[in-house]
Amino acid sequence: MIFLQTVNTTGVSGVLFFGTIGMLVLTIGLIVFIIFHQRKVIRYQMQLQHMEQEQQKMLLNASIRLQEEERQRIAADLHDDAGPLLATARLYLNENLVNLDKTTQLQSIYNAKQIIDDTIQLIRNISHSLMPPTLKNFGLESAVNDLFQKISGSGSMNASCRFHDYRERLHADQELIIFRVIQELVNNILKHSNASFIHLTQNLSGNKLYIRLHHDGRGITQADFDKLNKSNVGLGLKNIQSRLKLLHGRIYFEKDISQTYYKVTIEIPRIEEETIAPQI
Repeated sequence: MIFLQTVNTTGVSGVLFFGTIGMLVLTIGLIVFIIFHQRKVIRYQMQLQHMEQEQQKMLLNASIRLQEEERQRIAADLHDDAGPLLATARLYLNENLVNLDKTTQLQSIYNAKQIIDDTIQLIRNISHSLMPPTLKNFGLESAVNDLFQKISGSGSMNASCRFHDYRERLHADQELIIFRVIQELVNNILKHSNASFIHLTQNLSGNKLYIRLHHDGRGITQADFDKLNKSNVGLGLKNIQSRLKLLHGRIYFEKDISQTYYKVTIEIPRIEEETIAPQI
């Protein structure tokens, strides 16, 4: 009887021992798995963060390049057009003018005046390209209507737009950025889509402004946009992304369920005036 009790005790002790070893091995294995899994998650997060940093860098470079191109264009217009005009006007108004006969003096003054008027118009055009007067004086709805009427008037495309919830004007910088984004999108459609129509709508939902562009030409999807944004091409799309980033906005590209047209949706929160950075 004592022998059987000893055997039973030994058997139970053995089971407990191996059970404890098994649990220990299982616990160690679980800890090792968690450690490796956490390391994998950390590596993935670091890769994702690196990709986001690279994308932010590309957007920043695109924004800087856009502003630099704007500055170079303005400098070129002033240097190549305004400079020669003013130099010519100066020739007509040189110090020898007082020694000329009255008829020649009047003709020189008239010619100089005409040149100065042309220079003023040139500078006004440059100013309008920076801030369209319709946008400045009447707001985004009027400026977009004006843009679409000019497109339709050219006969190249049927363009229309409708603003449903534009009772109050946005901040001037916000309106300008949105208008530049619409211009860039419309320009891309005109250049690349071969569309026969383009239609824009504007709506408010909660504290967000939505602008949607529809066209029946060749377009891109969100996957195409994301791919182009991560590449070295598609500068115009990067410019759009960097402008919208200033407004904490988003843009979505998709093909309609009917597969007959493409749709671009711009989503912009109605943000406070002081959070908007100045933009060309």
